[in-house]
Amino acid sequence: MDRAAGRKLYVVTQTSEAAAVAPQPPKPGRRSRMRVHRAWFVAAVTFVTIIGAAAFRSVPGLLIDPLHDEFDWSRGTISAAVSVNLALYGLTAPFAAALMDRFGIRRVVAVALTVIALGSGLTVWMTAAWQLMLCWGLLVGLGSGSMALAFAATVTNRWFTERRGLVTGILTAASASGQLIFLPLLSWIVERHDWRPAAVTVALAALAVVPFVWLLLRDHPADVGLKPYGATEFVAKPAPVPGAARRAVTVLFSAARTGPFWLLAGTFAICGASTNGLIQTHFVPAAHDHGMPLTTAASLLAVIGVFDVVGTIASGWFTDRFEARRLLAVYYSLRGVSLLFLPLLLVTPSVQPPMIFFIVFYGLDWVATVPPTLALCREQYGEDSAIVFGWVLASHQVGAALVAFLGGVARDAFGSYDVVWYASGALCAVAALMALVIRRRGVGVADTP
Repeated sequence: MDRAAGRKLYVVTQTSEAAAVAPQPPKPGRRSRMRVHRAWFVAAVTFVTIIGAAAFRSVPGLLIDPLHDEFDWSRGTISAAVSVNLALYGLTAPFAAALMDRFGIRRVVAVALTVIALGSGLTVWMTAAWQLMLCWGLLVGLGSGSMALAFAATVTNRWFTERRGLVTGILTAASASGQLIFLPLLSWIVERHDWRPAAVTVALAALAVVPFVWLLLRDHPADVGLKPYGATEFVAKPAPVPGAARRAVTVLFSAARTGPFWLLAGTFAICGASTNGLIQTHFVPAAHDHGMPLTTAASLLAVIGVFDVVGTIASGWFTDRFEARRLLAVYYSLRGVSLLFLPLLLVTPSVQPPMIFFIVFYGLDWVATVPPTLALCREQYGEDSAIVFGWVLASHQVGAALVAFLGGVARDAFGSYDVVWYASGALCAVAALMALVIRRRGVGVADTP
């Protein structure tokens, strides 16, 4: 072999070895043979994970009367623990999104589920109100905050470039699906076997999901050599981002200098006030006040979960096709009108057709606001949208926490929930107007309004 041929062979050999070592995008043949993109399997695991975590969200409304009867705690005191839970659920979300960028989705979610199980399980031995605040308020609030919609936003942003609105709707509907699965079961357990077995059931449900997360969930498409769904080019996995807390706060300060952030946060605060804070926490005890059995009221709330799945997925489909801010205005307007009629529907213990219509209607609208809100965050804030949405979600939960607490106080003060229904209906009208004010043109987080 002559010298020139030897050098050519050496170069080819070295190039082949380097190509074997360096990370490579998938080969077209292998990619084309995949019938279903791996992103859909990741979305499915995420869906099941959120369902498992949603079990705890089915419990607070079922526990208000049993805890009041057993410990003689006021409804305001019990609602205060629920409000701490709801507030931490939101305030933890932006930091959880940043922690997922630093340590990966699997680790953060697995730890969060374990914390939820710990907090729920410890309530079995509580004897004082401060222990309810610690277990159900602090521990479950922190764990669930890491499982908030920022988790769904992170998965959607990493694994999908197409169908993001649809995927967001599906993952958002997972919470409603968890409510659908666990509410009838938990209400039956509370009515037949007291509230403690229900708390244990929540703990076991959260723990049962941990193996699925650890074995099946993946942090990024590059981990399995794939492009994000709908992407035309291979996307390398970004390096871990240090300083998760600092980044979350920095993004907040930058976003807070823009007008759309405050409008999105305000509308989503009203969303939380009129759903998690109001209906999810107080509908069951309000219906029970009028003589409706606990299991019947809980079943109605579960039916809301059925139609919530339909409404949220449909909203994701609409968000891919229509202007997000107009969708929000329609959703909030319809929700406000329905709340104004609710006091008239709760005057009898039996379930009449108008109540069924309300349940179906409210279910379709329950979290239909999430896909257009997330789409507006993505439009306005780009790569930081998951963390910005985490802060917007924090406002959602702060609104929920306030109404969860004030609803209990109002019930103690006035003997009914009527004033809370009317006030929430008026707030929804305000949210509809705020949604229409959001600017259509995208801005960066560093821009001022």
